[in-house]
Parts: sequence; C-alpha cells; structure tokens
Amino acid sequence: MDPASNELERRSHYLSSLIRRTKLNGKEERKVSVRVWAANMPVVLQRHAIRLAYDAVSATPRADGKRLALALKKEFDTSYGPAWHCIVGTSFGSYVTHTLGGFLYFSVDKVHILLFRTAVEPSGHLR
Repeated sequence: MDPASNELERRSHYLSSLIRRTKLNGKEERKVSVRVWAANMPVVLQRHAIRLAYDAVSATPRADGKRLALALKKEFDTSYGPAWHCIVGTSFGSYVTHTLGGFLYFSVDKVHILLFRTAVEPSGHLR
C-alpha cells in the first residue's frame, strides 16, 4: 500500500473510533460505520462534515439524501465560505474539480457523501 492510502486508512480508522455508537429511541444501540474513502481537507473540517452526516444518518433508519446534501452544503457555505457542493446517495459516479483542501468523499453506513468546494470567480471575470 502506498503512503497516501495508508494515511487515508489511518484517518478513516481514527474518525470511526471517534464516532462508534448512537442511541436510537433512548434504548437501542446500533453500530454506525464511518469510512473516509478520499480526502483533501483539514481533519477539523472532516470531523465537522462526518459529525453532521453521522447525526443525520443515525437519527433515522432511512436517510433523506436531498436533505442531508442541503444541510451539509448550507453548513459549510456558512461556516467556511461559499461554493461548497454536496452529492449524497448509495450509488453514483463523479469526476469533479475542487479547490485545494476542499474535498471529502466518505460514507456513513451505506450512504456515500461527496463534499467539495470550487473557486468563486468575480462576476466581471466572465466574457
């Protein structure tokens, strides 16, 4: 395994260990798995995104992808500036261009989440 893959695996295990179990209905517990597949984002922002997604997925048995995508996008636009994009689903393909330090692809249970940021150009830049 190359060093980048080792680092991603290490981070994934670390983040998963931070978020192990959640309570449902005040009594039941179920394991919710978290895995980081690819990242180019500071760990603090990764934790923020994973915590939001984890809370949404673990709160209901069937996560609403549109609401989760909107919640992540709005939270990151508000907290870290504009031009964040979010794709949520169980099966999708993508190929995106992102700004440095603004890319995270992870899963919570069977829900996969792609969160990335693009550059914002001033409106006078268009021809």
